[in-house]
Amino acid sequence: MRLIIIIVSSLIGMKLISTAFSAMTVVVAAAVEPSLPDTIGMEDVDIVAVKSDIATATVIDRQQIESQRIVASKGVGQISPNLFMPDYGSRMTSSIYARGTGTRIDQPVVGLYVDNVPILNKDCYDFDLPDLDNVKVALGPQSTLFGRNTMSGIISLSTLSPLNYQGKRFAVSYASHNTILASAGIYGKLSDKLAMSAIGHYYHTDGQFRNAYNNSHCGLENQASLRWRTEWRPSESLSIGNNLYAAMSRTSGYPYEFLDTREINYNDSCFYRRNSLIDGISLKWLHKGIVVTSMTSLQYLDDNMTLDQDFLPLSYFTLTQKRHEFTVTEDAVAKGMVGNYSWLGGVFSFFRRGSTVAPVMFKEYGISQLILSHVNEENPHYPCVWDTPSFLLGSSFQTPTFNFGIYHESQYSLADVTFAAGIRLDYERAAINYQSECHTSYTILDAYTDPSSPTVFAQRQIDIDDENKMSKSHLELLPKASVTYRFGMAGDKQKRSLLKLSVAEGFKAGGFNSQMLSDVLQQRLMGFMGITEKYNAEDILSYKPEKSLNFELSAGLVFPDARLSVNAAAFFTNITDLQLTVFPDGVTTGRMMTNAGSSRSRGVELSALFEATSRLSLRAAWGFTDARFRHYDNGKAVFDGMRVPYAPANTLFASADYSLPLGKSRLADSIDFNVNCRGAGRIYWNEENTEWQNFYALLGASVTLRRHDYSVSLWGYNLTDSRFNTFRFVSIGHTFLQRGATRQFGITLKLNIN
Repeated sequence: MRLIIIIVSSLIGMKLISTAFSAMTVVVAAAVEPSLPDTIGMEDVDIVAVKSDIATATVIDRQQIESQRIVASKGVGQISPNLFMPDYGSRMTSSIYARGTGTRIDQPVVGLYVDNVPILNKDCYDFDLPDLDNVKVALGPQSTLFGRNTMSGIISLSTLSPLNYQGKRFAVSYASHNTILASAGIYGKLSDKLAMSAIGHYYHTDGQFRNAYNNSHCGLENQASLRWRTEWRPSESLSIGNNLYAAMSRTSGYPYEFLDTREINYNDSCFYRRNSLIDGISLKWLHKGIVVTSMTSLQYLDDNMTLDQDFLPLSYFTLTQKRHEFTVTEDAVAKGMVGNYSWLGGVFSFFRRGSTVAPVMFKEYGISQLILSHVNEENPHYPCVWDTPSFLLGSSFQTPTFNFGIYHESQYSLADVTFAAGIRLDYERAAINYQSECHTSYTILDAYTDPSSPTVFAQRQIDIDDENKMSKSHLELLPKASVTYRFGMAGDKQKRSLLKLSVAEGFKAGGFNSQMLSDVLQQRLMGFMGITEKYNAEDILSYKPEKSLNFELSAGLVFPDARLSVNAAAFFTNITDLQLTVFPDGVTTGRMMTNAGSSRSRGVELSALFEATSRLSLRAAWGFTDARFRHYDNGKAVFDGMRVPYAPANTLFASADYSLPLGKSRLADSIDFNVNCRGAGRIYWNEENTEWQNFYALLGASVTLRRHDYSVSLWGYNLTDSRFNTFRFVSIGHTFLQRGATRQFGITLKLNIN
């Protein structure tokens, strides 16, 4: 009941903020009596579309979504140049790299919106969404209008609206490794103004890897979801919607291969389980030339990550991380125009509270190698032995975060030139309240008196109960400015081509290294045994926001006579307080985020669509990034001038679609052919730049028999069976990697009943 009261009161409070803001904008509208062109109507008040400039963005339509079989955000990687989303680990692992920026854990550099709902936790980025209608990717700094963690872009996923489509949709697919995908959706209008849809989805795969220890599947997954959408337009000026999405995912194993043995082989359980709920309430209102939109969301996450954290067939240690996270967001924005002047203003706020328990179980071999070996090396005459074969390092923590931002952008058009400037004031406060405990004992032996027959010297009890609180807050001022020149190429009277020069600041939020709590506790324990602590909680548990200054020259060129459109961009980004994932000093169990000096990133992007004929279309996208450390000294080495790891230097995408009409055939209207290629590399795996993955390319193809009410598609992925690594890391002095997916084949059947 308490949770229900909190949820309801939070939603009411956020809606009051939204209503007050809306009322304020209406008063302003009445005062200035602006006029808005006919092109701004109810169909254009999507809150992401209202705020984002997608003139040079990558837009993936429904046809391309189907031909590339995109059902989740990871399917967008490389289609947009310089956007890379490696597939490794589990659904929790959603690393995103864009324009040479990005990290393996914690805060992302690219924001994700699903039907206008901002997904704030990167651990929830990877989930399936059947019936995607379109995808928009806008790279470059978006922090002024979208806030934290969008310093390198946003991805917006939009699903099919029941107002635009009515009928029943079914899909089933079977592919290699016993991979099954099935979905069913019902879209209907209850009246001319009210429509609803319900979509169910199921996914299963055995995975292509096995654990040599017990021959079990690594990557076996079951996922199911249900989405219910309501769209209501009670009048020409008002639209109200609700999107409810509930999902569960169960994945076994992490297919990390030990480099020394070239096999996956670990003895303890590995799995990831997630239950999630997202509900978004949208309000869109057109009043006296002002477009007002509001999006309120409620997000809930319940997950469990259990790891054999050493990934070896040895009894080192295991980790279980169970988390409950509750988030409320509110984004309210108004947009209007007076003559050649247009403006946009809004407020954004969220509150997130997470509760996590993350115990680490030290086992016999881990006690021997990670604790006793160091202690006994210091004092070999009085060696220690543990009284039990295992013990628990217990940690639990709560992480409340509050954010509030207010933003504005103005644009003024003078003939074919548009000047724009914007600013955002963003405040965030984050805290961690943590408890750590350990209750165990060890025995000290006397090997000095008689080395051949040590005797008991003493027994020591360890009882640690630590409790502490930390909090951090920061205030960011995020300006941006741009100038855009619009013109028409030969035959284009609408002047759809443009050149744009922009400069903007961005930031990625700071946070806390909660995964290091067990290491802090381990060091405390070793301190009881006479080993000096290498660090304390104050030194390693928190990290600062990452900040960027971005310059970009972009162009969107439309050649109507040649049926060609081209997007190009050149960018330069300077980053300070660079966030980098590292392992702390010593043989430890955790990983942490640190602010690793500064870096710079520069590069180019090029994408093109050529519709050669009404039957043949060609697409291509290439991105190049040179991202290097300006200054990074980890206390052991200086990495100035080295390339930033994990972000690829090149991304490549190419696709050709050809449709062959079948005339009066009753069997099908056409046979559609698609050939595509995705590539990435070189990717460095460490700061020293001594290990890397060379550029690799994956060839795919499909043949689809299509009629207006059904389609049957045969498809293949990685047809040349290219071998590559998607991830490589070092833990407790051992190197691990994950292989990329090998050749796959599948068949997909889709049925539409109108």
